[in-house]
Formats: sequence, C-alpha cells, structure tokens
Amino acid sequence: MLHDILLIVVGLLLGAIIGFFVSRHLTKKYIKENPPINEEMITALMTQMGRKPNKKQINQMMKAMEKYQ
Repeated sequence: MLHDILLIVVGLLLGAIIGFFVSRHLTKKYIKENPPINEEMITALMTQMGRKPNKKQINQMMKAMEKYQ
C-alpha cells in the first residue's frame, strides 16, 4: 500500500516537472515565431504619437523589447 502511494506521488511530481519544461519550450517557440511587437507596430505607435521614427530609433526599440523577453 505504501509502495502504491509512493509511486503515485513520484508519478505526479515527474509529470509536473516534464509538463513545466514542455510548456516552457512551446511558449518560447511560439513567442519567437510570433513576436508580440514588430517593427511595423513600433512605427505605427510612434507615428500616432506625432513622431516620424527613423530606422535607428526602430532598431533601438526592438533591441529594448528583445532584452525584456
């Protein structure tokens, strides 16, 4: 009986650990393939704020966004 309970607890812990790493991998892959903010969005945002961004400013914003991902 104690053996069965121990197997269930070990199985649950192993499943939780494996599930965590699999979901983490899939989330990172999804974010890499579909970034939340791209250069077009930054250009539109800065244009709405009344600024005409140049390529250097857009690249700086993209690097800042990648730093926090």
